[in-house]
Amino acid sequence: MKNSIAFAFRRSIPIMVGFFPVGIAYGILMANAGYNFVWSGLTSLIVFAGSLQMLMITFFQSDMSMLTVIVTALLLNSRHIFYGLSFIEKFNGYGKWKWFLIYGLPDESYSLLCAYKQTEGVDEKWVHIFSTAFIWLYWIVFSTLGGIVGSHIPFDTTGIDFALTALFVVILIEQIKGAASKLPALIAVCSSVVCIAVLGADSFLLPSLIITVIILLLLRGKLETKEAGQ
Repeated sequence: MKNSIAFAFRRSIPIMVGFFPVGIAYGILMANAGYNFVWSGLTSLIVFAGSLQMLMITFFQSDMSMLTVIVTALLLNSRHIFYGLSFIEKFNGYGKWKWFLIYGLPDESYSLLCAYKQTEGVDEKWVHIFSTAFIWLYWIVFSTLGGIVGSHIPFDTTGIDFALTALFVVILIEQIKGAASKLPALIAVCSSVVCIAVLGADSFLLPSLIITVIILLLLRGKLETKEAGQ
C-alpha cells in the first residue's frame, strides 16, 4: 500500500504542477465574478470539471436558462462518455471504488490511466485510486487558494482562462510522445479540422469525437497488433 501511494503521488506531480496555475486562475475568475473562495472550493469538490467550471462562471453571470446550461454542459463534457467506455471492464473489477474512479475521470486522470504500465512492487488498483484522489485534491486546494488570492489582490483576468487550454496541450504532447502509434492522434486532428471547417468552432466537438472513435474502432486490430509488436 505504501509503495502504491508513493508511486501514485510521483505520477501525479506533473498534474499538480499543471493544476497550480489553472486552479489559481479559476479561483481568481470566480472571485472577480463575486463568489468567494468557499464557492470555488465547493464547485471543484462537486463538479470537478475544469473546462465546465470555467464556463460556469459565464453561466452564473448571465440569464441563461437551466435547459441551456444542462445541454451545454452535456455537450462540453461528452468526451467523458468515451473515456468511461474504455475502462468499463477494469473499473468493474475494483468493487465499490469504481464509483469514485468513474466520478474522478477528468482528462488528467484519464491520461494517467492510459499511460500506466505494470510496475513491480505496486498494486495497480490502488495506484489508480490514489492517483485519482491526489488529482481531485490538487484541484480543490488550488481552486480554493485562487479564490482566496482573488478576493484580496485585484487582477486583470484578460486571457487567464487560457491556462486550462495550455494544460490540455501539454497533456496531449506527452501522450503522443509515449504512444506506440501516432495514427490515433493524426486521425483526431484531421477529424477536428474537418468538423470545425464544416460545423464551426461551437459545434464540432461531439461529431469529431464520434468520427474519431468510429475510425479507431475500424482500425483497432491494426493498432493493437502494432502496439503488441512494440
